[in-house]
Amino acid sequence: DAKLKEDVQAFIRQEAMHAKAHQSANGEYLTTRNIDVSRNIKIMEFFFNDLLADKPFGKEIPKSLQRQWDLFRLGIIATAEHMTCVLGKYALENDLWEQLGADPEMVDLVKWHGAEEVEHRTVAFDLYRHLGGGYIARYYLSLIVIIGILGIWVDGAAHILSQDPRFKDKKPSLFKPWIWIEWYKTSSRSQNKLLPNMLWLISQQMIYLMPWYDPVHEANTDAALRYLEHSPAAKRAEVTGQHAAA
Repeated sequence: DAKLKEDVQAFIRQEAMHAKAHQSANGEYLTTRNIDVSRNIKIMEFFFNDLLADKPFGKEIPKSLQRQWDLFRLGIIATAEHMTCVLGKYALENDLWEQLGADPEMVDLVKWHGAEEVEHRTVAFDLYRHLGGGYIARYYLSLIVIIGILGIWVDGAAHILSQDPRFKDKKPSLFKPWIWIEWYKTSSRSQNKLLPNMLWLISQQMIYLMPWYDPVHEANTDAALRYLEHSPAAKRAEVTGQHAAA
């Protein structure tokens, strides 16, 4: 499928650009404000470079299981891409961050990222189905992804909050109820606008379990493209990509 191949290649390029943007944000925004995210990065590297690698923890996958391992990993990506589409749509429709005076560059970075997640929302799922990914697998894949994403988010947020003197006595941790309660209270007080409510996120994942699910119906591509047309982050990424290609 030539069209799908082209879409996958564009998807990979976009995700590579997102990775560079995250590195830039870490260095130029967080590190300069004495926020250490090295632990967060190491956790992500563990998942993608060790656990979900071609050779997990350096162990060769038997040839008889190689295709299933590849399909499982693709299924994880397709399932996670549903959630990133949900979050991308959430970010694009959010106007509260600007009203509260959030850093314009960080808001634009999040919305640019969200717009591109909406734009390429169908690619991983289409490839997963094209290569034989089944419906039943979506159930256990969703369980893995929900637990993984929520766990990584809360653990990462706890690590950052633990560096803030205001929360030192709370000793934020993934395994302590305080941060989960604060997340729920903060999202509930803002009618799900300051942060997405965790229960809402779980409810959105349930859509992925519908037999008739198709990511093309989950967001508006035109809205994403309209944002990308005037996004400073998107324009910088385009220039960077052109220089890299040259």
